[in-house]
Amino acid sequence: MNISNNISSIQSHQQMMNVNANNIANVNTDGFIPRDTRMSNSNGVVSSNIRMGDNNGSLKSQTNLAKEIPDQIIIENAVALNVNAIKTQNEMLGSLLDIKA
Repeated sequence: MNISNNISSIQSHQQMMNVNANNIANVNTDGFIPRDTRMSNSNGVVSSNIRMGDNNGSLKSQTNLAKEIPDQIIIENAVALNVNAIKTQNEMLGSLLDIKA
């Protein structure tokens, strides 16, 4: 895995967090249909696909906080993992450059 793969993962998780935050912000909006984010990985590049959730016909908001809150924890952990991977790769590259010099 290289730094660009970690960056694509962070960007995809940021999109997921934006969708998640919008869903939570509209938890009291009547008739609100939340969006859903699906993550995919192709050759180490993470991408996010955003789609409208299924409409169950409710006149109340269809945001499910039991899904949205744990998703925030998952996003936080995924970003932290990728940041640590970038830091480690940066330190390794710095060590290699020091050895070469």
